[in-house]
Amino acid sequence: MMKAIFYTSQSQYIERIYSASTVKRLSENYEFLTREVVSRKNIDSLTPLIKDVEAIFTTWGMESFEIEEIKRYFPSLRYIFYGAGSVQHFAKQFLECGVRIFSANVANSIPVAEYVTAQIILANKGVFQAANRAKRNRYFAHRYSDNCVGNYRPKIGIIGVGQIGRRVVESLKKNIDAEIYYYDPFLPDDVATSLGIQSISLEAMFLLCDVISNHLADKDELEGILSYSHFSVMKPYATFINSARGRQVDEKGLVKAMRECKTRTALLDVTYPEPCGIFSPLRFTGNIILTPHIAGSLGGELARMGEYMLSSASAVASGDNAPYEVTADMLKTMA
Repeated sequence: MMKAIFYTSQSQYIERIYSASTVKRLSENYEFLTREVVSRKNIDSLTPLIKDVEAIFTTWGMESFEIEEIKRYFPSLRYIFYGAGSVQHFAKQFLECGVRIFSANVANSIPVAEYVTAQIILANKGVFQAANRAKRNRYFAHRYSDNCVGNYRPKIGIIGVGQIGRRVVESLKKNIDAEIYYYDPFLPDDVATSLGIQSISLEAMFLLCDVISNHLADKDELEGILSYSHFSVMKPYATFINSARGRQVDEKGLVKAMRECKTRTALLDVTYPEPCGIFSPLRFTGNIILTPHIAGSLGGELARMGEYMLSSASAVASGDNAPYEVTADMLKTMA
């Protein structure tokens, strides 16, 4: 049996992601060296115990380590099973040390895609602003929605067609009759053709589309890529959705464009910083709607990520090809 530990600085997630039944099945192939959840706070005191650990099961709160630290704390480590989404903040150094990493980003993409698909469908009906307007005047609220495009052949723009963006496209194709455009320099043409989507520049997308949804990877070079020049040309009843990362949006530019045309809407599940400051103009701009980073897995959805990592860990233990592995090349483009 391989020696294993649970590691995270946010131990409250471990039991919710790795349920009792999942841990029971993991224990068929993995010997957990301690019941304590390891983190920076207690790792020094546990070092003699965990020096032989071969597998780490983790989630949100997985901390980054320098290569020298990895060699000191985890000299026998072979696998990391990350029951959450992006591994960008910690993966590089572990991969350089020859540690194989598996991520539940596929599992986490499911609720995000569901959430965004629902938002797009509702946005096309003008629901978000109509709901607030209806409290004041039902007639004018209805007139607002009547100016929206609806869900018969709306033009929808997807920025970034990775794991989540692709799921959103597939979900939309199943649910509504829509023209779908995309911006993603890394998407192969044959994949775009198979998805039935059309390439377009960012500038043209904001001019043309009724809803624009951002799914770009969290990369330093993409900070502020979506600016006032994009938001200012949105259609009067268009909606911008961001469930990727807040720092990709020039928030001052977004606020300015939303205030210039109050029938536009921005739906932000992420901000930068997060949460935004108590005096942030995002809070005081009526057509900017904030949600508390809830697109990804929460509630009962958390257990799905643990089950995905169980499938990877079981395959590793039996010598089969394990799903959901992350490689160094994948880090170049994945979220």
